[in-house]
Amino acid sequence: MQAKLVAMNGPLRKSEFPISGEISVGREAENTIRLEDAWVSARHCTIAEQNGRFILRDLESHAGTFVNGIPVMQRELTGGDEVAIGNSLFSFQLEKSLDLPRNEVRMDREEAPHAVTAELHTEAMENLSPEALAALPPPERMGRNLNALLRISRAIGSLRDEESLPWQLLGMIFDVIPAERGAMLLLEEDAKEVRSQVAWDRLGGPDSPVHISQALVRRVVETRTPLWNCGEPRRRSEAEGTRPAFLCVPMVAEKRVIGILYLESGSGGAVFTQQDLELLASIAGLGVIGIENARQFERLSNEYQRLRAEVSLTHDMVGRSAKMRDVYQIVERVAASDSTVLICGESGTGKELAARAIHKNSGRKDQAFVALNCAALTETLLESELFGHEKGAFTSAVNLKKGFLEVAEGGTIFLDEIGELSPILQAKLLRVLQEREFTRVGGTRAIKIDVRFLAATNKDLQKGVREERFRADLFHRLNVISLTLPALRERAEDIGELAEHFVARYAKKCNRRVTGISDAALECLRRYEWPGNIRELENAMERAVVIGSSEKILAEDLPESVQESGQEAATAPAKYHEAIRDLKKQMILSALEQTGGNMTEAAKHLGVHANYLHRLMTNLELRPKMRKQTGA
Repeated sequence: MQAKLVAMNGPLRKSEFPISGEISVGREAENTIRLEDAWVSARHCTIAEQNGRFILRDLESHAGTFVNGIPVMQRELTGGDEVAIGNSLFSFQLEKSLDLPRNEVRMDREEAPHAVTAELHTEAMENLSPEALAALPPPERMGRNLNALLRISRAIGSLRDEESLPWQLLGMIFDVIPAERGAMLLLEEDAKEVRSQVAWDRLGGPDSPVHISQALVRRVVETRTPLWNCGEPRRRSEAEGTRPAFLCVPMVAEKRVIGILYLESGSGGAVFTQQDLELLASIAGLGVIGIENARQFERLSNEYQRLRAEVSLTHDMVGRSAKMRDVYQIVERVAASDSTVLICGESGTGKELAARAIHKNSGRKDQAFVALNCAALTETLLESELFGHEKGAFTSAVNLKKGFLEVAEGGTIFLDEIGELSPILQAKLLRVLQEREFTRVGGTRAIKIDVRFLAATNKDLQKGVREERFRADLFHRLNVISLTLPALRERAEDIGELAEHFVARYAKKCNRRVTGISDAALECLRRYEWPGNIRELENAMERAVVIGSSEKILAEDLPESVQESGQEAATAPAKYHEAIRDLKKQMILSALEQTGGNMTEAAKHLGVHANYLHRLMTNLELRPKMRKQTGA
């Protein structure tokens, strides 16, 4: 097995790094992969091959190493895993080495051999035209040729790899055309250079080169028409004997030659007929379709990987507290199974992120992940979104619509706020979980599905069962495995790391240079209770980045409620906040009075930035008093 890391995002995007023995990643120049990124440690992590297994180890980096969205200290990598290091994302890929016989193609610079220009229309070459079929001889060979064309068509419809397609195509050509050797050349866009080539000599083996006249190829490219010699010999040298019959057909896409098909019969071997040429031209047309499809598939695949890389780098499963380490361990253990998981926790604790981490570490990671918030839609709309509907099921159902269950086929569906489901939808979801089938709204046909279910709630479902607001049987179906996410106040040691993470994200988004968070601001963040959990912290950091004016996040850049958390709360909170507000007003008015109403000097006197003083005065509904002008 050959392994490599492919950079999907970051400064090394599109670069590939083969893994042999052990490689290291970090900021220092001595690393195998060097990342000039403030969020990457000098020696960040290593990947080592051990008896065919590839082990990633984090070297106690300050920002952590993430595999499929969760931080790890050590992890065995499997094909398709996504490794996030700082602001870079890598895809770990395993490839089987192909040990195929590879004949060499030698381009001869000698004069072009004698050849006849075939009388073929471009349409007959690019498409499987009736004329080309009509030219095939009956009956046995015609049947064999038609079967070959059918097999080639099917192969082209299933192949997505530009490398393997030429090998398969050349092999199938030899099944129907009596050639002893041949080659397929794919050309660059300007048709001046060979992009890739495959060749095969059936008699001489892999050590026998296949000779092609360079002048012949140039002539076929320029004229975009096939050339052939039905069997007239041509002396090459006394040692090599005579040059046998050949066929040379261009592969034309939108009036541009993208490749060449070349066949040759041995000395004294079978001659090529007009029907062979017609058949090869038709195969070339099918081959063009296959090559263009493979290239388009590769372009779409690369774009999909790029977009997925951008999404993967927005992970928020950050934190090294004991509670979060327990969460990561549970995620890794349950991800490998198809069991239903019920994720519990307060609003804003990252339940959907945990669900995505489970999906990305599962065997379904290459399939769809579909999330649906059960509290965001009315009962009727939610049923339609979940199950889909048939055309005419209700007034506005003008077309058939697939629901989220069908869209998630083969992948994972995440049902957030599951406790908000109505009794009717609870009963329908229970049947889906039991039978693994459902019926669209307005439909009668049961549709089988292969989907993994993940659900989340911020409510006490057991209490809902006791109060008969939630079905007990549905609760037990959902609660196969339970995962509870801790509130942010229960993992205060992670607040600083989370805050730094959000600051880095929004500083990059706002194109601002922010080097960190001041000690005073960190103290405020750690003392605050965070009733809105991680979501509230993220909003606070975004606000601080947007309104801040220094290279560090200061305490005054934080929301006022967070700032006040730096002071000890009194027993009467309302009076306490009122007293703090009055004290701020008095201090500002006193500073303005001492500086004669000069806002800049007053800000210096108070030890704050002038911009912050302006905002604070606006919040406190203060206006600077203008100095009275006195006459002489």
